[in-house]
Amino acid sequence: MTGFDATPLGRLLLDSPLSRLGYLYATAVGLVWGFVWSTGRIERRGGLVVFRGMPKRTFGRGGSCVGGVYLTDHNVTDDVLEHEAVHKRQWQRYGMLFPLLYFVAGRDPLRNRFEIEAGLEKGGYR
Repeated sequence: MTGFDATPLGRLLLDSPLSRLGYLYATAVGLVWGFVWSTGRIERRGGLVVFRGMPKRTFGRGGSCVGGVYLTDHNVTDDVLEHEAVHKRQWQRYGMLFPLLYFVAGRDPLRNRFEIEAGLEKGGYR
């Protein structure tokens, strides 16, 4: 560990029981949202629960990862799911800090460090 990870606050917030609790909460929210809105196939792929057939107004861009849940209308290629699995890991690491950190990183996926880390090409951004 180096940097913020090595501080007491970093150990408390990152990859910790607290961040895990945030991840589980986000996953529960994603599951409820998916069950309410999905009109398509629901499956487990690549460690994610994938809800298809979501109305476009219920998720961002081509799909949204909320905890361990991926919400989309039909965007489920292997590359996209690999990209979303990285976002799942980010949720696990940061817990409920992740939405705030993602927001601060900006809407432009080409400059957003979380999208870059997940792979811009696999996410369909290039």
